[in-house]
Amino acid sequence: MCTSLVLHQGSCYFGRNLDLEYSFGEQVVMTPRRFPLHFHRLPSLEHHFSMIGMADVTGGYPLYAEAVNEKGLYMAGLNFPGNAHYMTEIPENFYAVTPWELIPWILGTCETLTQARECLSRFRPLAIPFSGQNSGTLPLAPLHWHL
Repeated sequence: MCTSLVLHQGSCYFGRNLDLEYSFGEQVVMTPRRFPLHFHRLPSLEHHFSMIGMADVTGGYPLYAEAVNEKGLYMAGLNFPGNAHYMTEIPENFYAVTPWELIPWILGTCETLTQARECLSRFRPLAIPFSGQNSGTLPLAPLHWHL
């Protein structure tokens, strides 16, 4: 299980561990403002906030473990085996976002924690594994998030 913490000491400092016994190809990745982000059930983002963090780029898509956007909003996906629950059907009045789309969607569209909370209040995790171009299918990671 991964752990994260925040320290407010004049500025905000964030840390996390990646409690895995293997590498998933993580590297520092920067997603520019005009890099198109495509989603299963939401409209694509052709323009969004830029972000930088640790990710694996698979099939040309940044699979972020954690990132921060240009406005200073930070989000991490933390391993939570045995506790994650993803849905196959999402009611129409909710945002249906896969676990691997959540960090780019929130950090690409939200400038503040208040905006992110509003989006997340209508978010439901969609049970669709990542199947990127020439990448095969990756299993759904059992995640919870720190924002």
